[in-house]
Amino acid sequence: MMHRKCIRNLATALAALMWAACGDPQPAAQLPSPDAPARTEELRSPDGKLEVRVSDEGGRLRYAVNYDGEAVVFPSRLGLLFRKHFGFDEGMAIAGATRRSGDSTWELPWGERRNVRDHHNELLIEARNGASGEILRIRFRAFDDGVGFRYELPKRSGGRMDIVKELTEFALPRTETRAWWIPSDRHNRYEYLYRTSGLDEMDRVHTPATFRLQNGIHLSIHEAALVNYSAMSLLHERPGVFRAALRPWSDGVLVKAEPPFVTPWRTLQISPDAVGLINSDLILNLNEPNQLGDVSWVKPAKYVGIWWAMHIRDRTWGRDGVHGASTEEVLRYMDFAAEHGFAGVLVEGWNLGWDGDWYSNGEIFSFTESYPDFDIARIAAYGREKGVELIGHHETSGHITNYERQMEAAFQLYKDMGVTMVKTGYVADAGELKWIDEKGIPRFEYHDSQFMVRHHLKVVQAAARYGISVNPHEPVKDTGLRRTWPNWVTREGARGQEYNAWGSPPNSPEHTAILPWTRMLSGPMDFTPGIFDLRPNERPPVREDMPRNNRGDIVPTTLAKQLSLYVVIHSPLQMAADLPENYEKRPNALQFIRDVPADWEQSIALAGEIGDYIAIARQERGGPNWFLGALTDENARSVEAALSFLDADARYLAEIYRDGANAHWRSNPYSIEIERRMVRATDTLSLQLAPGGGAAVRFVRQ
Repeated sequence: MMHRKCIRNLATALAALMWAACGDPQPAAQLPSPDAPARTEELRSPDGKLEVRVSDEGGRLRYAVNYDGEAVVFPSRLGLLFRKHFGFDEGMAIAGATRRSGDSTWELPWGERRNVRDHHNELLIEARNGASGEILRIRFRAFDDGVGFRYELPKRSGGRMDIVKELTEFALPRTETRAWWIPSDRHNRYEYLYRTSGLDEMDRVHTPATFRLQNGIHLSIHEAALVNYSAMSLLHERPGVFRAALRPWSDGVLVKAEPPFVTPWRTLQISPDAVGLINSDLILNLNEPNQLGDVSWVKPAKYVGIWWAMHIRDRTWGRDGVHGASTEEVLRYMDFAAEHGFAGVLVEGWNLGWDGDWYSNGEIFSFTESYPDFDIARIAAYGREKGVELIGHHETSGHITNYERQMEAAFQLYKDMGVTMVKTGYVADAGELKWIDEKGIPRFEYHDSQFMVRHHLKVVQAAARYGISVNPHEPVKDTGLRRTWPNWVTREGARGQEYNAWGSPPNSPEHTAILPWTRMLSGPMDFTPGIFDLRPNERPPVREDMPRNNRGDIVPTTLAKQLSLYVVIHSPLQMAADLPENYEKRPNALQFIRDVPADWEQSIALAGEIGDYIAIARQERGGPNWFLGALTDENARSVEAALSFLDADARYLAEIYRDGANAHWRSNPYSIEIERRMVRATDTLSLQLAPGGGAAVRFVRQ
């Protein structure tokens, strides 16, 4: 039997010959000796509680993370493999390490807070492959609220490098660890109810995926600054060990990279409790600064829209029923918006292509031609008179080439009409996004592939040239790029309100008690709250040929919980999703939606446990007033909210919208009490939440 050392020496020699034959400019080097001591580099967070260790033991790069002396991530592999190039898997040695620190504060032009502190320590590892001489740099940043790291490949000759595997691992403690996650590799993209389980039940899952360890430490795995790369899922390869799984192109390549290039940051948000994850700014801090300059034209707003009517089948997107996007109907919505202070009206179904099976006919959409019953010029002019903007809509049905061919003309039309906000849509099964290559051959991609990552950024950058903000639905997941391109204001990317109209089943009562610690850790979500008719499918149909959806589907919340969503689920474009007539029936509850802003000076998660309940306080941007939202799962509970976030020297009028004494999401959802009382920062507000219930509070400084 050949000795192991002989095998290693033979492999080294063969590798050197191979690289020499390929004409690689780097001279072949020697693999590190198996007897050579491992090199380990350490990095700590500014507060010293978080420690990262990076090692080259055995010729493989690994990292590990401890928090407050407890293991959070066990030694886990690092590296990349390429289709036609030497990989960074074995024979690796740390050749150098540099350190730096940063502490600065930057301003978020809109969002959950104005000022964001970026305080971190950084470790840049330079590792060399012993056989090829190729260099891989790995940059680590440690914050008090977590860790980010990314790969950086320097410029080299040889052109494109196709990545066929990312070796990044996350080895987590298994004992009594709980996880909240949704599956990846499924037809419905990110739109699933979250599952709660141990690690052994997980297979391939989307990020953010959130974990609670046995010792109470909370951890969320995600990524930041996803640019020109494939989105990462977590593949549960071995017990407790997850690997970064990338979505392939239709030709099987994961990532097509032109050196020099950097990968997205792999992120670990870490906190001793649940609320600490929500109060983290790690994802934003790992993105590049604003690239657009003056973005004063990006304006957070509340809006109404011709949208929910289609989901409950009062209207239709096309003309095969009662067409929702008619001029008269839009003008009616604009009148309502003007009366109640909403900035805009979203209109879906206005352009040619919606008739028939629009879900499968994305190639026939026109983004500049409207149906005869929709007079876009008249509507835009009427809106200007009323101070209400038309909000545009581009549904692609997943036909990317058709959309990109028309995109510039479509944005020009909207600019001419005074439209500054556009909702885009990519309704198609995962893996069915269509484009036509240079040879005229149809290709099909996933929503989270590198192809679509490039497409979404192309749309955002094009929209910015026309002064337009973008709100994509069926999107690629959020990774904090709103910092770099602030017109990327919000997106969907989770199971939203529409499932309460036709979900079969609808969203569970715990769904919105999980979202803040999962999907919402990545950024704002257009959840479309504010449904006041909580039994829409029990009403008679508008026409016999337009039957309601499954009559068992209900909106599984109380009325007060619908109000709480305006504070709990942050979106700078915040919809009041129900029909005008349903709001007019409940003017007292509508008042909170009129008062609550869509932009915040600061935000503080006060209390909560994942999947059980949450309470969040937010201060209005540029104003003295605060708002509080609290909600629960299917269980009634009392939430104690300390009001220490209020100014200590001021009194506030608390306007409290809470569940009535007998409220229940299933049997008595409309029971709501509205009370007013004076409070101070030294007070504690006790909120009694009904099953599936919530509370919303406005604090008006006196």
